[in-house]
Amino acid sequence: MEHKVAVFRKEHFNAAHRLFCADWSDEKNTTVFGPCANPNYHGHNYELVVQVNGVPDAQTGFVINTKDLSTIVQQEIISRFDHKNLNLDTTEFKNLNPTAENIAIVIYNLIRPRINKELDLKIRLYETERNFVDYPA
Repeated sequence: MEHKVAVFRKEHFNAAHRLFCADWSDEKNTTVFGPCANPNYHGHNYELVVQVNGVPDAQTGFVINTKDLSTIVQQEIISRFDHKNLNLDTTEFKNLNPTAENIAIVIYNLIRPRINKELDLKIRLYETERNFVDYPA
């Protein structure tokens, strides 16, 4: 019987963003997104938890080497988004509203190609200590 194990890596990054739809009026954006539609942006201290599920390797005992996972997250996510304005400084959010949901999907899509396809990947992104999203759900 194979025993699946979940491995977690927690990282953080700081980033600014603005939630808005360019086709909407300022009034409608403010009604829908509240203070998050501030034209001068606002920031978050994001907590990112990357979860990799799989059967440990018979020789190493690892599902994934956590040092390798940390390197992937640093290269693909932290270096790309940390201390950035997601709307202005990244290509991923030039035309995509940087909601927590969309950020989690983008992070998943950036990391997925670097993780063995036999392993399951899940992203948990905390925008605040009380608000977080999981992808896939």
